[in-house]
Amino acid sequence: MSQQPVRPVIGSLDANTLEEISRVICGDDLYYRQGWEIAKFLKHAGWAEVPDFEGAYRREWTLARLTERREDPTELEKVLLRLADPREYLEEPQQLAGVISAVNAFLVHEGFRLDNPGGRPRLVACDPALAYPGQHAPAEFKAVMADVIKDPRMASLLQRRLDEAQTCYANGAHVAAIIMLGSLLEGALVQVIQERDRSVLGSTAPDRAMLDVLIKVCHRAGWIGADIERFCHELRRYRNYVHPRAEIREAHTPDRDTLNVSWQVVSAVLNDLATTQPGTT
Repeated sequence: MSQQPVRPVIGSLDANTLEEISRVICGDDLYYRQGWEIAKFLKHAGWAEVPDFEGAYRREWTLARLTERREDPTELEKVLLRLADPREYLEEPQQLAGVISAVNAFLVHEGFRLDNPGGRPRLVACDPALAYPGQHAPAEFKAVMADVIKDPRMASLLQRRLDEAQTCYANGAHVAAIIMLGSLLEGALVQVIQERDRSVLGSTAPDRAMLDVLIKVCHRAGWIGADIERFCHELRRYRNYVHPRAEIREAHTPDRDTLNVSWQVVSAVLNDLATTQPGTT
């Protein structure tokens, strides 16, 4: 059964990308295919009218077939999806992860990556900057969630929010990551107030207070610095993009730079909260 293309559709791929795809299909250093198996692979991917392999060099023959269909993104998409299809590796299922990793190493430059959640291959748009993770990694946290939050259940929940934000970051989901970071910020401040001193909010229950108020009272209590307070309000504004109309009103779509700043803000807040924890020196 051929794998149907999944949106988003890729555009015309660079010649070097086609060469890399042909290398992975041939599988000299991964999942090796003989010439006749390459033609069979293309048919299984859903290609019609695949010529028989007749003793040419495998890489050259494969690249020629890909180049012939270079201007038909749907055909190339079928090939990529087949590379991530578990049914292609029934005799050596352990090869699948290595093949996907090899493809993603160069496909990221085209702004896409292969994924197969639940064994269902798909192409996912991603940020080409991920090709250089060392230059675009999010800020590191000096504190761990348990240093800030005493309640183990809440600490675990907020850590999951942080992990999900990291996943969004890694996959170029900038708005989703920022919203998740804003949620984490609000949850951390509410819990800190409940655990340290509920009186800073007067008669207002911590879980009833607006994020704007939470930020201000945590600063007044000396738990976060003045510079961090100012940047927290920027993250709060972007967190409101959970409502699409807010993004329309702002007429600004957050990008990786916006996300990097937001990540720095949350990192600084958690680090400040950890160092101002009662009993710390």
